[in-house]
Amino acid sequence: MSDYKYIGKPVVRIDGKEKVSGAAIFTDDIDFGANLLHAHIICSTEAHALIKSIDTSEALKVKDVVNIFTGKDFPFKFGLYMKDRYVLAQEKVRFVGEQVVAVVARTPQAARKAAKLVKIEYEPLPAVFNQLDAMKDDAVLLHPDLDKYPHVPWFFPQEKTNIAHWRKTRKGDMEKAFAEADIVLEDTYYVPRYAHCALETHVAIAKYDYSGRLTVWSSSQSPHTQRNLFAEALSSLGLTHKDVRVIAPHVGGGFGGKAGVTMEIIPAAIATKLPGYAVKLRWSREQEFMNTYQRLGLVAKIKMGAKKDGTITAIDHKIYWDAGAYVEYGANVVNAVGLSAIGPYRIPNVSIDSICIYTNLPPGGPYRGFGYSEFIFGLESHVNRIANKLNIDPVDFRRINAIKEGDTTAYGAEMNPSGLHQAIDEVAKAIEWDKNRESKDPKKAIGKGFAIFWKAPAMPPNASSSAFLKFNEDGSINLLISGMDIGQGYQTVMAQIAAEVLGVPPSKIRVENPDTDRNPYEWQTVASHVTWGCGNAVKKAAIDARDQIFALIERVYHLSQDSLYLEDEAVKCHTKKDFYLPLKDFVINGIMTEDGTFKGGPINARGVFMPEFSSTKGDPETSQGGHPNVHYTVGAGALILEIDKETGKMRVLKAAEAIDAGKAINPDLVKGQITGGLLQGLATVLYEDMRFDKGGKMLNPNFSDYKIPTSMDVPDEIIPIIIEVPQPDGPYGARGIGEHTMLPAAPMIANALEDALGIRIKSMPITAEKVALTLLDKEKEK
Repeated sequence: MSDYKYIGKPVVRIDGKEKVSGAAIFTDDIDFGANLLHAHIICSTEAHALIKSIDTSEALKVKDVVNIFTGKDFPFKFGLYMKDRYVLAQEKVRFVGEQVVAVVARTPQAARKAAKLVKIEYEPLPAVFNQLDAMKDDAVLLHPDLDKYPHVPWFFPQEKTNIAHWRKTRKGDMEKAFAEADIVLEDTYYVPRYAHCALETHVAIAKYDYSGRLTVWSSSQSPHTQRNLFAEALSSLGLTHKDVRVIAPHVGGGFGGKAGVTMEIIPAAIATKLPGYAVKLRWSREQEFMNTYQRLGLVAKIKMGAKKDGTITAIDHKIYWDAGAYVEYGANVVNAVGLSAIGPYRIPNVSIDSICIYTNLPPGGPYRGFGYSEFIFGLESHVNRIANKLNIDPVDFRRINAIKEGDTTAYGAEMNPSGLHQAIDEVAKAIEWDKNRESKDPKKAIGKGFAIFWKAPAMPPNASSSAFLKFNEDGSINLLISGMDIGQGYQTVMAQIAAEVLGVPPSKIRVENPDTDRNPYEWQTVASHVTWGCGNAVKKAAIDARDQIFALIERVYHLSQDSLYLEDEAVKCHTKKDFYLPLKDFVINGIMTEDGTFKGGPINARGVFMPEFSSTKGDPETSQGGHPNVHYTVGAGALILEIDKETGKMRVLKAAEAIDAGKAINPDLVKGQITGGLLQGLATVLYEDMRFDKGGKMLNPNFSDYKIPTSMDVPDEIIPIIIEVPQPDGPYGARGIGEHTMLPAAPMIANALEDALGIRIKSMPITAEKVALTLLDKEKEK
């Protein structure tokens, strides 16, 4: 085992004091002075309608109103993976809450007052709110021009339908495999939409100055991607990438909801019409629910065959996604799942259809887990049911079929090294799987549930990371990167990686939040990839700095570079024990030689990482070929659930979750992710319940009616377990774990319910109400 000084150690978060003390500056905190204007957005009240007219005459008379903008002012389309969305609605609206008119005033009060005077006339059109209905031949088309939309080459939209993308994966002989199976089980599972519920709502401020520079301060997970989308969308105004700057202060939660561009394009576009002013737009909590990305809903039809010995022979997995009115980002969720919906299993015969379908509901998009939580609910429920029908313990069934290194994935690539079997064993041991439990209260029942999971970073093959590193006069370091610390401890982990190479404590490394003018490129802070991707870039930058230092020492002191090492903020030598040169003595000012001249100069370094082996060039009919996913992170989870048989109320008494981090750069942060992710997963299955009326309007866009857990709902005991099977191309063997920690929550609950009460609930959420009603139905059937 390597003897690291900073890697694998529970280093205290370098941004902790700043955030705990309240010193951290968020986007909404920034003072823009007297030239700040406020935008208020008038949203569609119709789910699908033509905009017949917009009358702003009375609104423009309100004191302090500066201007009012409609879609005609910004006929610009944008989108990350498919350009199907406009800054403001053009002639048509496609969901309740869509942005239609922007009122800009000197005060928020004036903007709101004027907004009430704007008159919009709609001509309603037929609407569709269910993805299965949207696939029918006579369904209304949301995007008749779908075939003309620019999109990435790995999307396959079906023209003249509501299918925005259809990912097909095929392997083996399905007919033969099902014929040879001893048991075949078919069923359907339902997962509704969910909201991210970040504490900080979306907010962006844009300023277009008289030099032709557009600067946007944004609560963002992806500042460089936002800059790219702003520059593309507004290019007709003469803006190029060098003219657009995105500054990302601290972020108050993202969970994927701030990964792309949603509302941020609005102030950016408005600012170009009002040079010299800063234009601010901040979503209310209601708007946050109704007009940012929502997690996609799905209907999953699973057919699985297995032998009596427990070997899975085949899976036919058809997944119908409710992607909402625009799929510019959400279609990639569908694509990712279409490649991986076998779950972490070795299955020789596979058919997956992952279908992205337009509906007249708010746009679906990235959410922690990127579609894996959704399909794993059905898959891990189904696996448990097959195991029970075969009278095989569910944990043993998973041991029989769990994928191993070298097995082939659904699309034909080899599985990377993983500790999945170790995770299964350690979770079973921690939860005491073989121990039977009974409640002492006759009104309550106790059950246990188990699930395993995997997830790959869903990213384009050319997603890259980069890092700048520069020394200061006192030997301290500024590390410039462009990922976002959204609570996971990213900045601290990057400091630990640089510290390990350079022998400088993380406390002496300041990691900067992104400014696209100053910080180098990072694709996005999504997909649980930044520890792996950006970590590699930071390590390369640190090695670049180290190499510069060693070359300078060799040039001045004639010591072989191979004999040098960095420790305790100084250069030392294996062959000359008394050699000791503190970094602060030369990393800026250089080294003075015998003739009085100086050699060297400021040490500035760079590092870049791109997974050059990745490829999306697979067969569109089978997905065979190519290497679309760089690797998978795996894990297992189990819990003990207590259920009140009269009320249906549930409480998690104990939970254990193991995840293979490859190498936990900071074990305390990994354990924190396990606890936080598990709780977020439990929230989606036990509490959160998004409701819409018949017209597609969300009925509970607030935290009074959309329930999220509090500290009172945390399981009584959580056992986080870290597995470390190194990722060969990871920094010190590390791979990402951020999203994965919530993946097993829903099937664990469903499986525990069946274990305790013999009821199988196949739709989320599994609320106390649903459990109580299901029990009543069961009693009636007796």
